[in-house]
Amino acid sequence: MNVCKWTVEENAFRAEGTMWPKGEGNGNSAAGTKARPGGEADCSPLCCSRRRACVSAILLLMLATLAALIALVAICGPPPRTPGAQACVTPKNRTGFLCHDRRSCIPAHGVCDGIRTCAHGEDEDEALCRDVPQSLPRFLVAHCGNPASWIYSDQKCDGTNNCGDCSDELSPVCPPCGPGWWRCPSTVFRFCGCIPRSLCRDHVQHCSDWSDEYSCPGP
Repeated sequence: MNVCKWTVEENAFRAEGTMWPKGEGNGNSAAGTKARPGGEADCSPLCCSRRRACVSAILLLMLATLAALIALVAICGPPPRTPGAQACVTPKNRTGFLCHDRRSCIPAHGVCDGIRTCAHGEDEDEALCRDVPQSLPRFLVAHCGNPASWIYSDQKCDGTNNCGDCSDELSPVCPPCGPGWWRCPSTVFRFCGCIPRSLCRDHVQHCSDWSDEYSCPGP
């Protein structure tokens, strides 16, 4: 293999425009080159050009490979990490939290409640619960009329005054009172525009107009 390297002495002679002294016992000495140990001769300009071309080709190949990887990540996205929080629908048709087993769906209000409900405890994960509600995914949180107050999303439109100002029950997105409810202006803080029919005709006023005792047909 030719070595593209000049010695200090050779560079000095070339700078002066003189021929490098002929070596002894080597046929290459006639061409003005110095014999190297092991029969190696100095690299010619053509040899060095070829080596530079090879290095450039390798660098271009590496850059092309890197560009292809970047394009692949941009198209397909980064490699999947630990499964993140995903929404699901509970048997009661409420918003829930999907456990990592992809089968268990727990109620939204069961997340970060201090009880590990999922098999692997991901509903109480430190990253998920470190700064509630900011650390919770959006699908688990519902905001009240007071911006400083919040509730779990499955507590909205459930018939109960969870916000304290009934903003979670009187929202336009909440459906009318269901079959098990009686619509009336409630006198009970726990309820808003509807009361459970189980409270009708129990000889206790739950509606400001007494309709729960005189008009409600009961359960």
